[in-house]
Amino acid sequence: MSEERQKNQEQLAFAFAEGSEAPPGEKEGTEAPMTRRETEDPAGNQRVMEEVCERENRREALKRVRANKGSPGLDGMTVDELPEYLEQHWPAIREQLLSGTYEAKPVKRVEIPKPEGGMRKLGIPTVLDRFVQQAVQLVLHDKLMGAIAKRVGDKRLLKLIRALLNAGVMENGLVSPSVEGTPQGGPLSPLLSNLVLDELDRELERRGHRFVRYADDSNIYVRSQRAGQRVMESVKRFITEKLKLKVNESKSAVAKPQERKFLGFSFTGGKELKRKIAPKAIDRFKERVREITQKSKGNSMEQTMEELARYICGWRGYFGFCETPSVLKRLDSWIRRRVRCAFWRQWTTGRKRYAELVRRGVSAEAAAATAGSRHGPWRVSQSRALDRALSNAYLTSFGLPSLVEGR
Repeated sequence: MSEERQKNQEQLAFAFAEGSEAPPGEKEGTEAPMTRRETEDPAGNQRVMEEVCERENRREALKRVRANKGSPGLDGMTVDELPEYLEQHWPAIREQLLSGTYEAKPVKRVEIPKPEGGMRKLGIPTVLDRFVQQAVQLVLHDKLMGAIAKRVGDKRLLKLIRALLNAGVMENGLVSPSVEGTPQGGPLSPLLSNLVLDELDRELERRGHRFVRYADDSNIYVRSQRAGQRVMESVKRFITEKLKLKVNESKSAVAKPQERKFLGFSFTGGKELKRKIAPKAIDRFKERVREITQKSKGNSMEQTMEELARYICGWRGYFGFCETPSVLKRLDSWIRRRVRCAFWRQWTTGRKRYAELVRRGVSAEAAAATAGSRHGPWRVSQSRALDRALSNAYLTSFGLPSLVEGR
């Protein structure tokens, strides 16, 4: 891509789907012919419900529901109580599923704060309904993923999915019908979102756009602001009129790539665009590291380090994909300061701090001066004495992973 085109590139970000680039060799506003896609014959999909109810599929669904934990739904049943319940009632549940008479319970409505402010509404299905959804999802991913919309011939499965969507929600003690969308919180939610938005993918392909979409987030890239506005209006009409979906106007925009974020990533400015971690993702990472290291007062440092290492390794596995390692180096340095602060808090008294510093090779004079400091842990974490006692090599040997070296 030429430097001039990079400067002029604009991004269309949709709140429920982000992603798309106009092909390099085509003029603005032109569309490529409809991409040919294979269709599936639903004749072989008449007995999917039997697969949903198979023993091994049930075992895997139960395993995943228990691993995901989560709060009880309206009936109060916990994930730990589910195995015994299934052992007693599975024959009746299986008969309901196969006969198409299974009735899902309303979901419990809860609200959780969004990282950027405001509240996100979640629907918590009962653990039994979560188990059924998970069993359905396993079969759909395994057998029909990517082409199942409008292609499933098993009417019982279609009826079950409809029942799960129409179960309603309970809010303030009152059950109200579900009137739009899939409640976030159930295993089927992302899969069903993909099924609905598969039609958007096809439309974007028909128009000749290159695009990326993850669940209900998508970006579209074009060459100019004018083209971006035109495509935005056109795609919004398709979404609202054809798909009957709502576009979140506050999160949708035409802007330069470096001004937007997608799945926690953004782009640098300048001549050469590079993939970077979005600022909010870094803020959330720091917030979580603070939570873990501040809990060290009630836990041993071994427990703290184990929890911190799990979180860092998981975060690195995703965000280590960035092309700006200098950010990771700065975060590594910041994490080590947080860990040194945690050690300092663990050594609660001046006498204990002095003894620990001396034991780790700090001179008696420097240890006494540092242990008697009136500065807080964050200031002390930069002292020469603590840097020697808790060197980078020591912290690595103690189990602290690096964001840079391990990616």
